[in-house]
Amino acid sequence: MNPLLIEVPTSFDTERLHIRMPQPGDGAQVYQAIQASKDDLKEWLPFATKDQTEEDVEVNIRESQIKFLKREDLRLLVFDRESGEFVGSSGLHRMDWSVPKFEIGYWIDSRKSGKGYMTEAIEGITNFAFETLGARRVEIRCDRLNTKSRAIPERLDFELEGIVKNDDVSMDGEQLRDTCIYAKVK
Repeated sequence: MNPLLIEVPTSFDTERLHIRMPQPGDGAQVYQAIQASKDDLKEWLPFATKDQTEEDVEVNIRESQIKFLKREDLRLLVFDRESGEFVGSSGLHRMDWSVPKFEIGYWIDSRKSGKGYMTEAIEGITNFAFETLGARRVEIRCDRLNTKSRAIPERLDFELEGIVKNDDVSMDGEQLRDTCIYAKVK
């Protein structure tokens, strides 16, 4: 089936969170979160090592919305249901609709960290992938040294299928890094 014909809801809720497709105007909140979280993110994520303007982030948000609508990448923004504040970014990436399978990526605004928001979001997104999109496989890949990122799939009973040695280069380009591959299958 052509992925453009697949009905994909643009939002859903968990107990405390509203999770939705990016929309024009989201750039300001996402930019502020990146700025507040740079020190925590720059070791793990390429975008956090770059100097971006608020306009750059807004363009990225709009491109993400287009990719979502084209079913090329399903970026999802996470908001606190009660306050409406931006919590973090996640989504279903590197998808193969013929299986179907997806990889979940995520980062959180450091000011929201430690409250279980991202674990709740990833559980919700995992359920969304299996129950709504009919996923047969959901993966989470992360650096072996990123203990905070690894804690989420471990908490949610993803299976560690393996560690790929010397799979990537650290953000500073100085070291080879190992990648953990976690998965749930149905």
